[in-house]
Amino acid sequence: MRRASLYLATSALFLSACAPTLQDAPPGTAVVTPADWRTSLGVAVPVETHWWESFGDPQLSRLVEQARRNNPDVQLAAARVEEARATERGSRGLLLPALGVGVDGGIRREVSPFGRAQESVAVQPAFRASYEVDLFGKNAARIDAAEAGVAASVAGAEAARLSVTAAAASGYITLLALDARLAVLEQTLDARGQARKFARDRAEVGYTSQLELRQAEAEYQATAQLVPQLKAQIARQENALAVLTGRLPGEIERGGTFNDLRAPAPPAALPSELLRRRPDIAAAEYRIVAADANMRAARADFLPSIDLGAQAGVALSDLLANPIGIWSLGGSILAPIFQGGRLEAQLEGATAQRDQAAWAYRSTVLNALREVEDRMAVLAHLGEQETALQAQRAAVADALRHARNRYRAGYTPYIEQVDAQRALLGVELSLVQTRADELTTLVGLYQAVGGAPG
Repeated sequence: MRRASLYLATSALFLSACAPTLQDAPPGTAVVTPADWRTSLGVAVPVETHWWESFGDPQLSRLVEQARRNNPDVQLAAARVEEARATERGSRGLLLPALGVGVDGGIRREVSPFGRAQESVAVQPAFRASYEVDLFGKNAARIDAAEAGVAASVAGAEAARLSVTAAAASGYITLLALDARLAVLEQTLDARGQARKFARDRAEVGYTSQLELRQAEAEYQATAQLVPQLKAQIARQENALAVLTGRLPGEIERGGTFNDLRAPAPPAALPSELLRRRPDIAAAEYRIVAADANMRAARADFLPSIDLGAQAGVALSDLLANPIGIWSLGGSILAPIFQGGRLEAQLEGATAQRDQAAWAYRSTVLNALREVEDRMAVLAHLGEQETALQAQRAAVADALRHARNRYRAGYTPYIEQVDAQRALLGVELSLVQTRADELTTLVGLYQAVGGAPG
């Protein structure tokens, strides 16, 4: 028995010399991160675990927590993790022996040695065991691939939670910004209603022509028609937020106003930290590990497989005076010689999949760096834009005051007041949008740096 085992092992090692070598990943897939970011934002703070609470709105925090728990995409990602774990558990069974028990039996009619017909009842219970010796690591490579698949699924689930978190926070900020835009429109509508009444009073006493009254009426209606449009946008935004949190479309409670939102300090993270903070980068890296393991398993298919088997049982028959114990031990070695190119194609396919995973990793890292840089660049210039808009608003408001006074005094036509009102409305709406852009860009930056470190 020892001599037979030694012969099997020697033969397997001899045949393994025919296996092809594995190829390295393409050299261009490596990424060298810069030492620092292109844009500097000045003061930055470490990312807290619940960073969305720094915006200072309790309803925003509640919506984020609901979305992280109940969002369908998050639940789908969690189910994929369970599937990957089940696959891993199944792969681990490849390293264990297979055991089975069975019973063979039947009734047989045959010719006896004496030329007479005879019938017999035979039963043979047996215990069987088989085991594949993983001499070249094929099954171990499959387990490594399954473990990397679990890690990639876990990272993918975290990426889904991070995406949903950012979507819920940005969606709520957008909703409050829409409320603020509606308030600006309603204030403008009230001011234009007063201007329309003033123009009507003057027209009725014959102080002015019907032209100014029609201009005032047109401006009032132009603002009025924007209100239902904005209310429809608010309803759609509420529905989107409700579905994001895993419930039916409906109204969304507000925790405060748009002006009550705080702008937290930007998150602090170096480019090199991004590789371990971003869950999508971690998932891409684990996919490379899984592809490498699958490539090793494909190479191992070129190598011999060694199988050991054992069987033990009892023969029971009415032709036997006593039961007879039976058993067998054996082994086999099988090396592929000709497979019609199937094994080569499998290895080439596994190698191509590993290369795809490597290039996908590079793409993920580059996009992650770009997302951070883009948001930092936007934040760096939004402050300047808001300052300019504030100055413009002050100038336009003062111009409107002068235009209104001059019109009521009869020095200028009504059209000057109309122009000033239009300019003020545009600036106030731009201020709301700029503030919303700043807050949503901060949310995007927290998402881009990977949220809180895990």
